[in-house]
Amino acid sequence: MALGVLPHSSWSRAQPERELLVIGTRFENIYERRPDGQFRGMGVDLLRLFAQRHGYRLRFDIYPWRRAQELINAARADVLVGPYKSAERARTMQFSGEAFFQDQVAFYVRADALPLWEGDYNMLRGRRIAALNGWNYGPAFSKAQPRLNISITNSVENGLRMLAAGHVEMFATNRRDTDPVVAALRMQDKVMPLAPLIDVQDAYFAYPLSPRFPDMPLQMDQMLAEMKARGELQKLARRYGVTPP
Repeated sequence: MALGVLPHSSWSRAQPERELLVIGTRFENIYERRPDGQFRGMGVDLLRLFAQRHGYRLRFDIYPWRRAQELINAARADVLVGPYKSAERARTMQFSGEAFFQDQVAFYVRADALPLWEGDYNMLRGRRIAALNGWNYGPAFSKAQPRLNISITNSVENGLRMLAAGHVEMFATNRRDTDPVVAALRMQDKVMPLAPLIDVQDAYFAYPLSPRFPDMPLQMDQMLAEMKARGELQKLARRYGVTPP
């Protein structure tokens, strides 16, 4: 059975009752589309294993992160790759019972201007902060957000450029997605993550509240639990340089 990205002609001939539409945004080493159109990453590998085990076909697509969440909320896709869990999101989507990776979430700052942080959001009043569109940064950040001076950006690269240019003083992001972009932009001497972390977040698969395949979430949970118990999930995470939950 052919798994992975399907051309439109294959999509039209596929059996809809056994095909999963998988969506996400570009997450470093989790969900990425290569220049040849093929998808790669830890999340992609797990879904291919799952499809083989349970007889599904897969169609992958990629969207801006907020749009991807809207599509899963509206049940216009079957699987969302990599969201962090929050009470707000749990009202509109169903999360897997098992996380499959973990992120360190941090403020990045210019190396020549280190604001006081110490985990106290009162210290950040008046600071210009960039945050990514549709991202969740944990309960403490969400609680403080209404009193923070936040500018929204749509990509890690844009956030880093805003920071380097002095348009903002801090950029809230995660280290897995951001450190490779810092290296690619040759900003290692210009920007750095600031301690302490904003949060440590587990990441999951998510589904519509009423999935087309009601057994699918439990099937995925069983597979992830088995892989974790055998050490296979941790091994796959190491292969991609990702932190397991």
